[in-house]
Formats: sequence, structure tokens, C-alpha cells
Amino acid sequence: MVYNEIGKTGMKVSNLSFGASSLGGVFHSIREEEGIQAVFTAVENGINFIDVSPYYGHLKAETVLGKALKDIDRDKYYLSTKVGRYGKDGVNYWDYSAKRATESVYESMERLNIDYIDLINVHDVEFSDLHQVAEETLPALVDLRKKGVVKHVGITDLQPENLRWVIEHSEPGTIESVLCFCHYSLNDDMLLDYLDFFEERSIGVINASPFSMGLLSERGTPDWHPAPEALKEACARAAAHCAEKGYPIDKLAIQYSTNLNPRIATTLFSSANPKNVLKNIAYVNEPMDEQLVAEVKAIIGEQMRVRWENS
Repeated sequence: MVYNEIGKTGMKVSNLSFGASSLGGVFHSIREEEGIQAVFTAVENGINFIDVSPYYGHLKAETVLGKALKDIDRDKYYLSTKVGRYGKDGVNYWDYSAKRATESVYESMERLNIDYIDLINVHDVEFSDLHQVAEETLPALVDLRKKGVVKHVGITDLQPENLRWVIEHSEPGTIESVLCFCHYSLNDDMLLDYLDFFEERSIGVINASPFSMGLLSERGTPDWHPAPEALKEACARAAAHCAEKGYPIDKLAIQYSTNLNPRIATTLFSSANPKNVLKNIAYVNEPMDEQLVAEVKAIIGEQMRVRWENS
């Protein structure tokens, strides 16, 4: 495992990190005991950065993760969670007010069985009034940072241009990291266009969804995936090509997202299955077939960087 610092935060994190969304049954139902074991497996095998949100499973992911964390030494991991996006009784809702953000932080700490949060993020700013995030949500989180309740402050979004806008309209030093997903993977490397901007401001970069929400997997995309059909078909052809080579596209995808660019501190993946956790760690620790990367990109061809709804 390789360890990189997130910006100037002092947090030196594994290049592969654990996304706990799966603990909330976001993708399919889980067995709680197995999910807890997946967290133990990740930490025991070198992963030291865990990301979650009260939105995932409408509090379930944080609750299950908290059951695991009470049995793990606090110095073994950095913990990231979020404010702004929530759910109750099966209904999603958003609240980026300072009052709700502050309440949410304390509620998350209670569920997670911790007494401080290493990184607090404003979750999916595309659903917010960006002015409110810059002028109200983030200042509330900075107040908590001054009190030591949270150590560092960040923002997350699917759309990198939104991240840039919020940074440009916030006080310098407010935002210490960004988390962007589906834009540093085999089919889309748009995040590279923004690295200079982030680095100039000492802002660390976290990548998520190396499998592009299923586009880059042997299993293929779920029915709800918003990618256009031409992109889905191109990725399916790439997956078939990798299978013919005896090299699962899942393996190539996670290697590509974690091994090529140290300017991206870490890449999040999510699994509530300990065997899948071990498999992905093994993939990351093996050398990547760079020729196959070139072949896959050639197959994806004109569909590279093609965006889908809200991306």
C-alpha cells in the first residue's frame, strides 16, 4: 500500500480507501456482521481512511460503521463524514443550513462512537444553493474546526466545476480537500484538468468510484445507471476484451485509479464483503498492465469523458 498526504492536512492516507456507503445497503442488502468484518479487514490490511455519510442508508451506514469503530484503535484510521444530504423514512432531503450542519456533526459522532471527526465534508454541493454553502455551511464547519470538533473541512460533488466554484467563492484556507467521483477512471479522466487549480490552493484531492458506478465491471451497469447507451456499450466491449485476456476489468480499473497519479491522494471503493475488500487490496498491490490500459482506452474511444446526466 502507498500512502499520500491529502493536501496539507497532515493526513497521510492509503492510496486505496474504504467507502462505507455499502454498509447502508445502498447497492444491495447486507449482513451487518459481514459488513463490520469488512471494516476490520480493510484496516488490518493497511487501509487507514474511511469515508461515510448520514445519507448512506439513511443513517444505517454510520450506525453499522460505528459498531465496527468502537473495536478499532482510534489511531488506526482517519474518518471522513458529511453534512447537507440526508434521508428519513425512505425519503431523501437536503439541508445545508448552518444549524443543521452543526447538529449533524454531533449526531454523526454519536453514531460513529468517536469524539472528533478527521474530515467533515459538505455533501454533493450540486444539490445545494452554492452561495449558501460558501456563505453559511462552510463557515459553520470552520467554527467546529476552531473548536477541535472536526480537524479538517472539505466538499464533495460529482461535478468538478461546482467544486471549483465553491472554492473560488469561499475564504482562502476554508476548504482543505475535495472529493470527486467518476472523473478519474478508465473512461473519464476529467479530474486531471482541475489538479493544478486544487494544488495551487493546497487543496487535497480524493477520488471515488473507480468502477464508474458499474460501467467498469464484469457485472456491468445497474438499470438505474444514468450513462448514455453508447458509453455503456463501449465499456461492455472493454470489459469483454479484458475478460478475453484473463484480466478482469475491475482489476484494471482500480489499479488505474490508484497507481498512476500521486497528486490524487486516495481512491475510495465500497464493499460490505470482506473477501471483496481483500481482493481489491491485492489488485492495488500488483503491477498494472499498461498495454491493456491503452487497449481499453482505444475501445472506449470517442466515449472517453462522455458525461451523463448530472455529471
